[in-house]
Amino acid sequence: MSGATPAKHGGPLSGTVREQLARAGSATVANMLLRRGLRNAVMAGVRPLADGGQPLVGPAYTLRFIPAREDLDTLADYASSDNVHRRAIEECPPGAVLVIDAFGSTAAASMGDMMAARLKNRGVSGVVTDGGYRDSGAIRRTGLPCFHRDNAPRATPIALHPVALDEPVGCGGVAVYPGDVLLGDGDGVVVVPRGLASDIAAEAADAAAYEEFAALGIRRGRSLFGLFPGTPESRQEYDTWVAAGRPGLE
Repeated sequence: MSGATPAKHGGPLSGTVREQLARAGSATVANMLLRRGLRNAVMAGVRPLADGGQPLVGPAYTLRFIPAREDLDTLADYASSDNVHRRAIEECPPGAVLVIDAFGSTAAASMGDMMAARLKNRGVSGVVTDGGYRDSGAIRRTGLPCFHRDNAPRATPIALHPVALDEPVGCGGVAVYPGDVLLGDGDGVVVVPRGLASDIAAEAADAAAYEEFAALGIRRGRSLFGLFPGTPESRQEYDTWVAAGRPGLE
């Protein structure tokens, strides 16, 4: 249908889907989406703030910025309880991922450490922006999974004006609709349409498990041919290996 948009949110994301996506990883999930014709699912230039952290998984709750304007973006306005940026921190649902469309700008901060600490305290899963953060070291210490383009130490009102919550946005060149599922890890951030999340998670989890079997064979000197990508014969070997309790995995 022309002009159609996905339904919002789609209910809570199950623990099983979260676990399957986290285990599979963003690269594997991107391949599963590619098989369905979705080529533009990985955010460009968006990377983890902290190396080696836990994967980020959750449904999107969005905030959109436009360029700031001097007569509107003042410190007094920023301190208001009506400020959309501050509202995003208090209204992003627990378990969700706050996705901040900063139109690729690192001229000012998409978030600072106090906001990150509040989100962590409220049970939000993490934050993704195609802009940047200030107080990066302090944000890392909160333990909140965060992804960004680069550091952005200047105060938000200098360059960014918040205009909308919980609406479709673009982040890192990828369309994000409220409720879409985000997976972020060391490889980057991938966006999964909510209606596909359960199927993608199950398929990706199976692919990740098969890769463990293939990696074991490669460590033992086996050729890629006939092993990876899998063949009907190697998948049968895999099923036998699983039934035997996955011997050889450390």
